Formats: sequence, structure tokens, C-alpha cells
Amino acid sequence: MVDFEVVSLSEADHPEEGDTAPDFTRPLVNEEYWEDTSLSAVVAEGPTLLTFHPMDGAFPTTYIWNEYDDRGFAADVQVVGLSISSPYEHKDLLAERAEGARLFSDPAGDVAEQYGIEHDLDGMTGVVEPRPAVFLLDGGRTIEYAWVASEWPAFPEYDEIEAAIDALV
Repeated sequence: MVDFEVVSLSEADHPEEGDTAPDFTRPLVNEEYWEDTSLSAVVAEGPTLLTFHPMDGAFPTTYIWNEYDDRGFAADVQVVGLSISSPYEHKDLLAERAEGARLFSDPAGDVAEQYGIEHDLDGMTGVVEPRPAVFLLDGGRTIEYAWVASEWPAFPEYDEIEAAIDALV
């Protein structure tokens, strides 16, 4: 078993419920290909669960996507993730889990910074990734539900997400 220390994260200055989610354009990866796509274009297709997660292969990422798969969130809303992982790494993740999801690739971590949820990785100078965060967006990018980790590792409140999805759709 791997030992790890729970780390308290500094307070995040992230968008809240009722705010409009910041728009961005990044490569959006599905099981077959990727292309630059804006968040607004995705959200125009319907309610969207936007999930920021650690790099692909990290155990929190595996747990988050396994739980999403078990709960079938992608059957009710669009599910998109975002991490610093490359499109190639995302294709591997999509082959193993995250059924029905698409994943934005943001290697520089600019979107996490835009959302106020960047996290400097200990011992890796210049490497920033998003802290785990979930934003449920309606068709106009209004945030209907928001959760942002205050420690690492931390996992979303899955029952709260499910209730928010049920209330939206």
C-alpha cells in the first residue's frame, strides 16, 4: 500500500453557483480523435458536468472516473473532464474508463488558473495541475453546482452531484 500525506490546500478563488463559467478553448479528446473546442460550444449541446482532475494515471483520477461510470452520469448530462495530461494520455484513459466522457487537454494549466483552482505540485518546479473540482453547467454556462477540493487528495461529493443533476434535468 502506498502511504501519502493529506495536504491542506490554500483557499481557492473559484467561480461559485450562479456565476457564468469562464469560457476556454483547448483540445477536446474523445475515443476516436481530438480537436480544439470551446467550452461554450460543448455547453450549447446541453447541461454539462465539467470535472477538473489530476493528471491521468493518478489514483484520484481513477477513483473519480470509476465512480462517474458506476453512477452513469454520462447518461443524464454531458460529462467533460480537464487535466494537464496530453491528448495521447487522455485517449488511454478513455479506453479504460470515463465511459461517454470527453476530456480537455490543458498541459500548461492555464484553465485551472483561469478558474482559480491551480495547484503547484510539490517537488516539481513549474508543474501546476488543477485541484479536483466539479462544476455543473446549464446550457448558458451558468454554474448550478460547484465543488472544489480544499485538501489533497479529496474526492467530489458524488451524492450531491447526482442530486444537482437530477434537479437540472
